[in-house]
Amino acid sequence: SAEKGEFEKPKKKSASIFGYPISIFFIVVNEFCERFSYYGMRAVLVLYFKYFLGWDDDFATTIYHTFAALCYLTPILGAIVADSWLGKFKTIIYLSIVYAAGQVILAVSAIHDITDTDRDGTPDNMTFHISLSMVGLLLIALGTGGIKPCVAAFGGDQFQDHQEKQRGTFFSIFYLSINAGSLLSTIITPVLRAQECGIHKQRECYPLAFGVPAALMVVALIVFIVGSGMYTKTAPQGNIMVKFCRCVGFAIKNRFRHRSSAYPKREHWMDWAEEKYDKLLIAQVKMVLKVLFLYIPLPMFWALFDQQGSRWTLQATTMNGDFGLLTIQPDQMQTINPILILVLVPIMDSLIYPLIAKCNLNFTALKRMTVGMFLAALAFVCAGLIQLQIDETLPKFPSGAEAQVKFINMIEGEAISVNAGGHVYELKPFDVRETHTDTHAQVCARGFEKDNLAFFCKGANSIRFLNGWTSKLNVTVGESSFGDIVANNMSVYVSVGQGEPQFKIMDASGNECVFTQSLGFGSSYTNVIPPTFAFGENCAASIRPIMDISPNSVHMALQIPQYFLMTAGEVVFSVTGLEFAYSQAPSNMKSVLQAGWLLTVAFGNIIVLIVAEAATLEEQWAEYILFASLLVVVCVIFSVMAYFYTYIDPMKIEAQFAHPDSDELKRKGSFDKNKVHDPHGKQRKDSDSSREGDRAAETKM
Repeated sequence: SAEKGEFEKPKKKSASIFGYPISIFFIVVNEFCERFSYYGMRAVLVLYFKYFLGWDDDFATTIYHTFAALCYLTPILGAIVADSWLGKFKTIIYLSIVYAAGQVILAVSAIHDITDTDRDGTPDNMTFHISLSMVGLLLIALGTGGIKPCVAAFGGDQFQDHQEKQRGTFFSIFYLSINAGSLLSTIITPVLRAQECGIHKQRECYPLAFGVPAALMVVALIVFIVGSGMYTKTAPQGNIMVKFCRCVGFAIKNRFRHRSSAYPKREHWMDWAEEKYDKLLIAQVKMVLKVLFLYIPLPMFWALFDQQGSRWTLQATTMNGDFGLLTIQPDQMQTINPILILVLVPIMDSLIYPLIAKCNLNFTALKRMTVGMFLAALAFVCAGLIQLQIDETLPKFPSGAEAQVKFINMIEGEAISVNAGGHVYELKPFDVRETHTDTHAQVCARGFEKDNLAFFCKGANSIRFLNGWTSKLNVTVGESSFGDIVANNMSVYVSVGQGEPQFKIMDASGNECVFTQSLGFGSSYTNVIPPTFAFGENCAASIRPIMDISPNSVHMALQIPQYFLMTAGEVVFSVTGLEFAYSQAPSNMKSVLQAGWLLTVAFGNIIVLIVAEAATLEEQWAEYILFASLLVVVCVIFSVMAYFYTYIDPMKIEAQFAHPDSDELKRKGSFDKNKVHDPHGKQRKDSDSSREGDRAAETKM
């Protein structure tokens, strides 16, 4: 029989402190370090794709979500390997080694000096860096996904049967460590990324931003190995997901073999598995399939949710991150999510849900999930409205068939006239005029556009100097140099951070002038050194800053409402969804529903990469509204499915198979119309209260 139990040896009693096995402290520290490693790396990943590898927004988003999808597909493989072959302990060890190797490879791929032969700060062999980073990400996806279903379950294995209370406390601490690792890493790694490093040329320090998470993953592995002698290790006993899939596969195959009308129909298509599997397993599979059917619309929620790390981060790069005492990096805005989770979960549990119950409103699990979807859709409407404001502040660069020409009058005290393309412009001293025209100079103009837009979107400032003086000048700011600028020539662009940087201007004789400029976020300036410039006490007064691109004016604080709505949606959708699934699943098949839940996350990320590559929408705000509209449609579909869903009690159904005389009940399994009756004889539907399952303490996995 497929459901025959296997003999289990009693667990050995391990050393304990305050009633808890010492071994769990190694597991909690391991989980904290691993989550720090994962979320820290992921926080800066999309910016690495765009600004280091040089990919555009759409392709960077596509690869980001391909990676995220892989991270949620591989847990199924990890669970099967752990339960059917290696066991949880060895699976965690081996895949953690793969995981740490991937993190190290990714960090190495971000070292620009490896292929920077001309020492200009840009890798000369980008194929090498791309290949290395893709190998690293593939190993990370295999590692983090493979250990995902094992670590929490392995922690639960450390407790004796009589330690239910301690086990519950452990899971609370375990999920707290997940949040702590996520929160700290999304604060710290963007700061590390914003540092400048390099042997020959300084640039954003992605090797450090990836290197610290890699080091934390190595620490996680070492800590886990140190506790090896204290763990309770259970032998692999077969994977229920394999049994589930084989049972479903046999039912489908058997039904296909007997598709002729000569064979009598059976009440449920899963009943075609009765020739090989016992009725209890079939009844359990039916319960799971009932929930999995409700999972079908769920990927659309995750399609929106996981864009916090891609599209929303890219949106933040075009915004003003000056919060007064703090300067927030674009990739640090993601920290709002774990902070709000820690705040909203207890508020929902202890205040909102009890208040709704006192008002006699039947706010069932499926209704909560519907509300969660709607809140996520509203979050994307907010993102679209903010994007409209941002678009109004973005520079208007020429199209592919045009060139942008800029005229600057450097003649002191005299206006001039310029005839460009049939248009005559009068320029006062140090006045600027831009015009778009069809000329052979469009390649140069595009270079101007590319350089400026890259700095603009990073949130840094793009600064260059025009030397109108009589001889060569050398300009530096901090560790960066504009090089030697010959007379009547322009320097290269240099990325300069927000604040009041001091530019040092020196001539061949060693004379020095310090020019201080107040800079915001994302601006571009051409600082003109006029012919009348002279070294001395007031030398900086004659330098004229010409604004090419205005600073980012839309503040990052405007993203807070969309993060609030999305996180509120996550709390009522994800936590409730796990609770609902656990309450409706047989005790031995909860892992199957967990695997199905992770698959919805994976398919949600696949939806994003399809839309990012296939959609022809030129405006980003339109894409946000498209995703919001799709989720509203899915929300309506899900609400209809939820209305017709009938809650079941798995324990009652399984109990019917415990009585050997109840042959008829065994055959039907109380699934005539997927109805289960409560003690008062009333059917329980979504309009009635569902049985409370074990509430997940947190939703990050």
